[in-house]
Amino acid sequence: MPFSHGSKAVFKLTDATAASRDLTAYLTSTGLSRMADAAEVSTLGNTAKVYVPGMTDGTVPLEGPFDAVVDGYMDGLVGFATLVAWEFYPAGSPQSATKPKYSGNCLVSSYEITTGTDDAAAWSGELQLSGTITRVVV
Repeated sequence: MPFSHGSKAVFKLTDATAASRDLTAYLTSTGLSRMADAAEVSTLGNTAKVYVPGMTDGTVPLEGPFDAVVDGYMDGLVGFATLVAWEFYPAGSPQSATKPKYSGNCLVSSYEITTGTDDAAAWSGELQLSGTITRVVV
């Protein structure tokens, strides 16, 4: 079974100028969180709850050391009126049978810069996914 180290991950995000930007060198962590609603349809006489699948949702957390380049990308996307594309390769790229690529569209739902006297300046953000998430293997 092929396992992968987290340091191999690659993450790309389209910026406000429609250019795809590889954010990998600016990230210390990222991920993909996916959820699906479950609507209860239990009726009288049932002794157990019954559910039907509902709509799906997801987010991508991003964080890393502060850098003016990535700050320009993220600042331009906060409140941006158009969805932008993202790509995530959790096991590295290019995609293959053991290296899936996840992609879709999103908006930047949060962006934060933190500083302190006892640590390096950092940034974090979250992408709210919109629409279908695609998983591709070759």
